[in-house]
Amino acid sequence: MKRIFAAIKIDPGEKFMKSFREIRSALNSENIKWVEEHNIHITVKFFGETSESLLPGISLSLGNIARNRGFLNFRLSGLGIFGSRYQPRVVWSGIDPSETLAGFMKTIQKEMEQFGFESGRQNTVPHLTLGRIKFLKDKPLFQKVIDANRELHSGIIQTEECILYESILQKEGPRYIVLGKFPFGK
Repeated sequence: MKRIFAAIKIDPGEKFMKSFREIRSALNSENIKWVEEHNIHITVKFFGETSESLLPGISLSLGNIARNRGFLNFRLSGLGIFGSRYQPRVVWSGIDPSETLAGFMKTIQKEMEQFGFESGRQNTVPHLTLGRIKFLKDKPLFQKVIDANRELHSGIIQTEECILYESILQKEGPRYIVLGKFPFGK
């Protein structure tokens, strides 16, 4: 069994990354597990623990889906939280426009049903996870930082491939191993 997911690796650009570093710094006393900069990606399908016998079929399907799709162009737009203001769980940035990426995600989910992965289980709201909140000591400070950065955005990002990763959970954070790269058609 391997813990796998399909994703689009992105480079949000220096302006976005500078703002991200400032947000992390302002909240450095909070118990938030921030995404490491070299691991920044948009998850398009989380599979979880998956039998290795399914990997060839999953890879073939991802390759076919990617080949039949042109590059995806979007920008990161806005900063928000999943959970409530009282119990936030995830800090994220939105995707604009998100329709093309949401369609890509839905196509993958539908195609993966043949391997036993239910498509209704996963929400198809395209977003970039920036941090997972474990515990907040100062909720007013957290909310102030989030509110001050609601207009966070990147320039246009063009994606060229979908990647299948294995995620190995370690004490210091996840380690991602590339299992396959699937270029988008032109």
